[in-house]
Amino acid sequence: MALLCTSLAHAATLTQTLAASAPDADPQAIAQALEASNCAVLKLGIKAPKRLALVDYSRPSVDRRLWVFDLQAKTLLFSDYVAHGRGSGENFARVFSNIEGSFQSSLGLFVTAESYFGAHGRSLRLDGLEPGINDQARARAIVLHGADYVDPKLGQLQGRIGRSHGCPAVRPKMVEKVIDSLEGGQMLYAYYTDPRPRVAKTMALSGEPRRGQSALMRCELSNSRI
Repeated sequence: MALLCTSLAHAATLTQTLAASAPDADPQAIAQALEASNCAVLKLGIKAPKRLALVDYSRPSVDRRLWVFDLQAKTLLFSDYVAHGRGSGENFARVFSNIEGSFQSSLGLFVTAESYFGAHGRSLRLDGLEPGINDQARARAIVLHGADYVDPKLGQLQGRIGRSHGCPAVRPKMVEKVIDSLEGGQMLYAYYTDPRPRVAKTMALSGEPRRGQSALMRCELSNSRI
């Protein structure tokens, strides 16, 4: 019990520290990202990451909704824009999928793998850790890459930035920085909570999980190896 309380207290403190370094990010999203990451380490035996990226698909595409944190220094490295899949919605992503051909984004926790040079230049492969939620990411070629359509000026003109085929695409001028920060065993957490109060309230009352809700974020630490 003492170890459990210490782990929970440490997680809460780290959440507060990271939230203070990224005041525009939702503290609840940060907390869920950290919880999912910790559970992956404890339950799946994955090496603890040094850096953690958070994508908040609850935010509109015209907002900065990607944050990359240094977990060792306990601070924000940078934040920027990121696209969602064209099948997920317009300015707001509303639906998510793990299915090839849906052109929708996937939610939950990913571990980053190798980078490579493809149709979009240097790109970063992502492996989804959550069965039924995002575990088809590699088969779907869901990767982090740069794209010209991730342009805030375009967003001002048409009400949204461009959309991908499901990949978390970033601005070309940021892609090297993002990949260098995340390549090789770091983690990325794609978060979503429906921003429409009526929908969120209905889901809460019915007990219905949010679409694509992460399973790892519900990890019971009392049953883990701590």
